[in-house]
Amino acid sequence: MSFLEQLGIASHNHGLSTGQHWLGSTGASIVSYSPVDGQPISSVFTADRESYDSLISKAEEAFLEWRTWPAPRRGEIVRQLGNKLREYKEPLGKLVSWEMGKSLQEGLGEVQEMIDICDFAVGLSRQLYGLTMHSERPGHRMYEQWHPLGVTGIISAFNFPVAVWSWNAAIAWVCGDVCVWKPSEKTPLCAIACQKITAEVFRENNVPEGVSCIVIGGRETGEWLAADSRIPLISATGSTRMGKAVGAAVAGRMGRSLLELGGNNAIIISDSADLEMSVIGAVFGAVGTAGQRCTSTRRLIIQESVYDKFTGMLKKAYAQLKIGDPLDQHNHVGPLIDKDAVAMYLKAVDQCRAEGGRFLVEPGVLSGAGYESGCYVKPCIAEVEPEFGIVKHETFAPILYVMKYKTLEEAVAIQNGVPQGLSSAIMTLNLREAEYFLSHTGSDCGIANVNIGTSGAEIGGAFGGEKETGGGRESGSDAWKLYMRRQTNTINYSNKLPLAQGIKFEL
Repeated sequence: MSFLEQLGIASHNHGLSTGQHWLGSTGASIVSYSPVDGQPISSVFTADRESYDSLISKAEEAFLEWRTWPAPRRGEIVRQLGNKLREYKEPLGKLVSWEMGKSLQEGLGEVQEMIDICDFAVGLSRQLYGLTMHSERPGHRMYEQWHPLGVTGIISAFNFPVAVWSWNAAIAWVCGDVCVWKPSEKTPLCAIACQKITAEVFRENNVPEGVSCIVIGGRETGEWLAADSRIPLISATGSTRMGKAVGAAVAGRMGRSLLELGGNNAIIISDSADLEMSVIGAVFGAVGTAGQRCTSTRRLIIQESVYDKFTGMLKKAYAQLKIGDPLDQHNHVGPLIDKDAVAMYLKAVDQCRAEGGRFLVEPGVLSGAGYESGCYVKPCIAEVEPEFGIVKHETFAPILYVMKYKTLEEAVAIQNGVPQGLSSAIMTLNLREAEYFLSHTGSDCGIANVNIGTSGAEIGGAFGGEKETGGGRESGSDAWKLYMRRQTNTINYSNKLPLAQGIKFEL
């Protein structure tokens, strides 16, 4: 395919790079299969321990120089990367769509997120502010400043195979850190393409080799990163199970972790909502990326007086969905990532039925022409009770659970009554309801929206959630502070040495 050639993807690829060079390895070879047609795209050689250690040493060495570059100069490199991504937007978006399975529009949108975070980081490179404080001691000045942290380890998931890396890398680079990226072994080619694009820019600017590294491998490689005391920060995106293991390993060596884990996101549909607008938000949230976003809408909590009308509108909307090749822009829903994901979808369907759920839109696995990969499933809607066990579990698939509520307080309690706390929304034209939802007694999630869905966060805000979502924040706002170390400074410009708290000490 032409987009593979444009991105430099060969039939066999090395999975370790320090930027300008690809490293050899005795690690096993993995094959990337497209969920679109089930056919192999290309193979990748994974890391072994020796090559991994060599790569981390190179990153440490690069940090010693990179941290000395002025932040605006580092920002200039990121600006050029944003422009290079604009040049490669179409082929990279197609690769994201082909290797991961999301629609082409979403693949292109993911690359646009990369461009946007580069633009954000360029401005940030001139705004790494500290504070000045008044000292209690005369002739003294206090202030704080922020310094580069070191090597940032990035572990990303398959569902956003390029954007999440860029959220971390662009910010880390302008902060003066270097990055080691372990992408999902389900989407390694997207990472290789990003590394090649980045290397073009870095080479032109004589960036030290090791500022941008990738290391491809499976679970063991992630465990190496989490346990490695040479890496002060691990930013990990994935399942709650994975995040708990990473968090424990990093904490055990007194490192820092940024965890972006599971979501079980709900939209409250008020009787004051614009129902037509609400349908659009709910359907895209539930079926976009075939339900494989951490911000996908899993639950609809609907006011009982509009329940029948709204579920009827949902069924009509679902009947219009087109499922198929994600590169065909007429299709709304592509495949799940692999057959294991299909098995999890079917398991969740069976559990829902066993608990008493009733399907308003029936589930199923599609077969026949165009569905040969076995990864295409029907988006479905199940009528449930909030206390069902399956409703409290995140299934990475297009299964939408609908339930009723009487009062807003009850709806918020249902919304908050799950272990996860990533994204949430309310659809209402009632100002009091909106403000209650956003108050400290409302949504307990890291993201709370009014009159938009749970999916589609912008890079300008800090992204992340609470509870089993991990508590991490990345991308915009002041999330940059996690990639740096804070230092408090006190300067005595007097000819005396008074002590704090009025303590007297004389010789």
